[in-house]
Amino acid sequence: MSNASVLVTGAALTPFNRRKDGTGFRDWSADAFDAALRMANLERSDIEALFVASESDFFHLQLNPASILASELGLVGVAATRCEGGGASGQVAVHAAVRAVQSRTAKHVAVVGVDPSASCLSSDAVRGLYGFSFDTWSDGMTGVTSTALYALSFQAFAQQHKTSDADLARVTQQNRANACHNPGAHLARIDTIEEILQSPEIASPYRRLHCSPLSDGAAALILSHVDYAPKNRANASRIAGLGAASDHMHLGARNDISAFTAKTNAMRRACDEAGIEPDRIGVAEIYDAYAGAQLQGLVALGLTKNVGADLDKGVFAPSGRCPINLSGGLMGQGSPVGATGVGQTASCALILEGQYHTNLQLQNPPQFALADTHGGICTTAAVTILERGSKAA
Repeated sequence: MSNASVLVTGAALTPFNRRKDGTGFRDWSADAFDAALRMANLERSDIEALFVASESDFFHLQLNPASILASELGLVGVAATRCEGGGASGQVAVHAAVRAVQSRTAKHVAVVGVDPSASCLSSDAVRGLYGFSFDTWSDGMTGVTSTALYALSFQAFAQQHKTSDADLARVTQQNRANACHNPGAHLARIDTIEEILQSPEIASPYRRLHCSPLSDGAAALILSHVDYAPKNRANASRIAGLGAASDHMHLGARNDISAFTAKTNAMRRACDEAGIEPDRIGVAEIYDAYAGAQLQGLVALGLTKNVGADLDKGVFAPSGRCPINLSGGLMGQGSPVGATGVGQTASCALILEGQYHTNLQLQNPPQFALADTHGGICTTAAVTILERGSKAA
């Protein structure tokens, strides 16, 4: 099977925010899917399979959401599959869809990621649910929070890699500044160093402004086999490589609690499939549930050998060698969990094609882009490498 055979013919995201307008996950899914289908220049009847990414039934109180959305999106009769992998749910769905196209099980497939992570439950209830996304016995039932576990892992990372509170602040500032140019972003704001350092401490060293918000929203992709792509989409971005891996659920069982080893292994597999090394990546959407998780991800993915020095040099800035989270990332654009990985892939495809938001679009799109997610404290990792079409803008 050849990854070059799979094109991203359609890509769209709804705004990520906290919805207070009476709409729900069905509405957002329809908005994203319809926009992606228009971009692909296809009809509903062309879609042969639907893959839905959604982390938790508790968010939308709907078991079997894939079947519901197949009906709501006018896709009755297609194969409908729900994909879940915690924070990696969106990328897990992308991977399943790519493999379906590669195997010629379907000529055109739709991927929809959606979760009402902000509007259906209280923040305390969501935090409790996230505890159950780790080991229920040892974590969820004891009241351990995801922030505490992430903080523990980052404390070890910071000591090993000599990163500082200033590095966390720079990640926070850059991602939210990027979000100011993204009309669909949840937290488009400029944070000063003082505001970051004075925001309430959640779990040392993480303060409130180091954390991503709970968000509502959806994202959609249309993936097509190159042999059946509409003529005006024949030079769309391509899927170049996929990689996924897992690690011990419990930090204490790992050889190094600071390292996102699953992400390293997933990236190695994706690069092997794409036939490239990590230094070929020219733009990336990195999973930044917390500011420190972005730094840990950059190291694990092989995008830096000295993360602090590269931050100082502006390597990851919008004008740098490898811009990171032009969308604003989870911290700025927002984080409806099921939509996150799908939205990352959509953003990368649009950037490579020269169709991203005006003030964030790279004038000379690179050849390769990376979409990166993980679930748990990088217990499950999934990454996708995309390649620019030969006639991208």
